[in-house]
Parts: sequence; structure tokens; C-alpha cells
Amino acid sequence: MEKSSKTPETHNLFNDIPGTLQEELMQTVAESGRVRIERIVSDGQATPPGQWYDQGWDEWVLLVSGGATLRFEEAASPVILKPGDHVMIPAGCRHRVDATDSGQKTIWLAVHVGGKNVD
Repeated sequence: MEKSSKTPETHNLFNDIPGTLQEELMQTVAESGRVRIERIVSDGQATPPGQWYDQGWDEWVLLVSGGATLRFEEAASPVILKPGDHVMIPAGCRHRVDATDSGQKTIWLAVHVGGKNVD
């Protein structure tokens, strides 16, 4: 196997976050094949009323900082996430973000796996 001559770059999830966000900040931090990893930064944002995400791929999310409340269409009650909590959302599972912390930035790490398009 041939060695790569490219030195890997180091980055930090907590760097380069604007002071205020009108919309969630979504940035791809790595991708390969049918896997994409993104950093999402929320500042009090939520999914608009009546809107649901219904993705054609699996998504694993880790709440790194802040707080969030997720709602799954088939669940009786919302899921409240605190730093360190993570959840696997299977393809076709309708869900929404009911709330994110408005007192501090909420940072998520999302791993999108499979599907025709993971964008």
C-alpha cells in the first residue's frame, strides 16, 4: 500500500462560530462514499411549525453542547437532549427539532449514512 504524502489537518468543533446566528450553521467536516459528518450550530432555532424531516438515510446525532428537544412523529413525548446524549434516527423516521438552547450555542455532530443522496 502506498503512503499518502498529505498530512492530516486538525480542526476544532468549537472554533469559528459566529457570535449571532440568524439561521442554523451547517458545515460538512468530513465525507467519504455514502457517509457525511457535519457540525450543526443552533442558537435558539427550531424546525418551523408543521414541518417534519423525513430523510432517505440514517442520521446519528450527538449533542456536544447546549440543549435541544427533538420530537418524533410516532413517539408520545419529546426527547430532551443534554450534552453527551446521542440518538440514531433511522431513514424514514419523521422528526423535528422543537427547541434549541437560546442562552448558549447548541453544537451537534451529525453523521449521515446511506441513501442515494446524503445532502
